[in-house]
Amino acid sequence: MDKANEKEVVVAIVGAGPSGLSAAACLNRLGVANVVLEREDCSASLWRRRSYDRLKLHLAKQFCELPHMPFPSNSPTFVPRNQFVEYLDNYKSYFEIKPYYRRTVETTSYDDRIGKWRIVATNMGSGEQEVYVAEFLVVASGENSEGVMPEVDGLESFGGEAMHSSNYRNGKEFRGKNVLVVGCGNSGMEIAYDLWSYGANTSIVARSPVEVVTKEMVFIGMVLLKFLPYRIVDLLMRLLSKLKYGDFSKYGLRRAENGPFHQKAATGRTPTIDVGAMKRIKNGQIKVFPSIKSIGGKLVTFINDTTSQFEAIIFATGYRSNVRKWLQGGDELFNDAGMTKVRDQWKGENGLYCVGFSQRGLFGIANDARNVADDIRFELQRQRKRE
Repeated sequence: MDKANEKEVVVAIVGAGPSGLSAAACLNRLGVANVVLEREDCSASLWRRRSYDRLKLHLAKQFCELPHMPFPSNSPTFVPRNQFVEYLDNYKSYFEIKPYYRRTVETTSYDDRIGKWRIVATNMGSGEQEVYVAEFLVVASGENSEGVMPEVDGLESFGGEAMHSSNYRNGKEFRGKNVLVVGCGNSGMEIAYDLWSYGANTSIVARSPVEVVTKEMVFIGMVLLKFLPYRIVDLLMRLLSKLKYGDFSKYGLRRAENGPFHQKAATGRTPTIDVGAMKRIKNGQIKVFPSIKSIGGKLVTFINDTTSQFEAIIFATGYRSNVRKWLQGGDELFNDAGMTKVRDQWKGENGLYCVGFSQRGLFGIANDARNVADDIRFELQRQRKRE
C-alpha cells in the first residue's frame, strides 16, 4: 500500500449514525482528534433514507437525547423522524463533526508491530483505497447495518412486490391492494397501521409472542425504573396492558412470557408500542395470520394451512450487524453475530471500543459514547505520563 494514502489518526470511528456522531462529539469536547468514516453520502442514513414517513421516536425525548445537547424545548414529547434528523444535523454542526463520506470500510486489523489499528477503506468517489492508522478504533456501525430477510419457501416465486421494511416509506402506492406485513414488532405494527390508513387491505403475520404497550405506559415505566425493580414495574405494565387491550389472544396475538422491561433487559427486544394498529386488529380491519408456511405465486399458505392472496409483502423482520464482515479480531468484544458478548460492553482490547451495541436504543448510545470518550482520554493521559 502506497504510504501516501496512509493517514495517522488518534481515533477512527466507523459509522456516522447517532452512535458515531455521539462518540465524535464527546471526543471533540475533550479535545481528542478523530475521524468518522461513513459508507453513505450522508450521516444517519437509516433515519434519513431507510425509515418510513410516519416514524416517531417511541420514547419520550428526554430518554433519546445525545450527549451534551438536549432537544429544543418546543419539540414534541415524541419527536417525529424529520425533526430527529434535523436535531442530528444541528448536533453534527454544533460539535463540528465532519465525517468522511462514501468511505466503505473493507478491513480493520490490529498491527502488533506498531501497536495500532489499520483501517482499509475504499473511497467510493475516487475508487482509491485509503488506509487510516489509528491508536484507537471505535466501532459505531450499529446493530441495524443490514435488513434481515427470512428464508421462506417459494418467496422467489411471489408474483407481487416483496420488500424489506427499510424500503417502505408510506402506503400511498398500496391503496386498495392486499398487503401482508411480516412481523408484529414496532415496525411491523406501525407499517400495518400506516397501510390501513392509506386504504390498503392489510394483514399482519405474528410469528412470535408480543408485549403491547402504549407510549404513555413506557414513559411511566421508565420513570418508575429509577426507583423500583423490573419485576414490580413489569407487573404494573402488564396490568395496564390488559386493562387497555384485554385478552388479545382471541385476535391471533400471544402475550410474551415476561414483562416488557424484563424482555428488553434480557434479550434486547423492544416491546411493541401501539400507535393505533391494535384497535384495527380488534375490530377486524387488520387481519392476523400465523407464520408463513409457503408462497406460490400470489397465494400465501400459513402454518395453520389457511391461505390468502396478496399483491405485496413487507418484511418487518429486523436488522443485523455487519461488523464481522470487516473487523478482524476483536473476539473478546464481539460474538459471531457482530454483537457484544456481554450486554452494555463497550471496551475490548488494544484500543478497541464500540458505541451503539447495548440494545438500549438512543439512551444506551449516549451512555456508551460518554464512557468511550472518557476512557480514551484516560488512556491518552496515561500514555503521556509514561513518556
